[in-house]
Amino acid sequence: MELAFLDFELFHVRGVTLTVGALLRPALILAGLWLALGLITRISNRLRDRVDPSRGFGIYAVAQVLRYLVVFVALVSAARAIGLDLSSFTIFAGALGVGVGLGLQDVVRNFVNGLILLFDRSVEVGDFIELDDGTRGRIVAIGPRATTIQTNDRVDILLPNADMLNGKLTNWTRNSITRRIRIPFAVAYGTDKEKVREAALEAAAAVPFTMPETETERTQVWLTRFGESALEFELVVWPTLEAVKRPGAMIAAYNWALDTALRKHGIEIPFPQRDLHIRSLFGAQGAHARDLLGPALRPGRNDAADEIAP
Repeated sequence: MELAFLDFELFHVRGVTLTVGALLRPALILAGLWLALGLITRISNRLRDRVDPSRGFGIYAVAQVLRYLVVFVALVSAARAIGLDLSSFTIFAGALGVGVGLGLQDVVRNFVNGLILLFDRSVEVGDFIELDDGTRGRIVAIGPRATTIQTNDRVDILLPNADMLNGKLTNWTRNSITRRIRIPFAVAYGTDKEKVREAALEAAAAVPFTMPETETERTQVWLTRFGESALEFELVVWPTLEAVKRPGAMIAAYNWALDTALRKHGIEIPFPQRDLHIRSLFGAQGAHARDLLGPALRPGRNDAADEIAP
């Protein structure tokens, strides 16, 4: 008798009677869905904090699939509680097919690609990636429609799962290992190469996130190219995994340390230079051609912009 109000009829449309209970039951089901999703999230987060990081993504993938199943069961149960007849699979499949044909292709494709991402493990939550367009960031979530990438500026980028799976990207932290980084710099011609090497190694050691050397991971200085105006080098280092996730700050720190070390050792970082050789000017050559230019541009003056040679 106390629950008789559940059978109170609100309205009646085309043979379907809507009662208070018919509205209350799906509301309770959806409330239970919300609580269940929150419980799954809390449990999965606690488990991921307690296990090895290499196994944490497996827990995340299982939790995501469990969320999808809970949502599906809750929605079907709520539909039945309202009075919708879903017992006929043929009708349900036909309606789904019409929906996909009318505009759900991308939704279904992104959902399936999201499942593939969860179990393929080519990218995982926590990985630092770089997209083909140069966008960099950390994967914070792989949802049913899109993958969320958070940049180091804390800007969230939502990338459809299909684009994530089919596009080209670089995973800088795959398998939770660091990567070798190359920092280019240049010095003036005539500089002692051994002195340059000493200064660059000193700069690398001054940066706190440079990893200790091992047999396979060593800090090196390479002479890579004879440029137009300078000798071009690369400082080759193995930074920590956390530093790799912040490439802008990492490169800035090494450049700062390089400038400090090179200045300390008196090594010049050159400006672009051009040598101008005058062979003939209005029929005159050699010293006669230089005399025609006037005293301001004759060799030996400190304010000459370029070296004038015969």
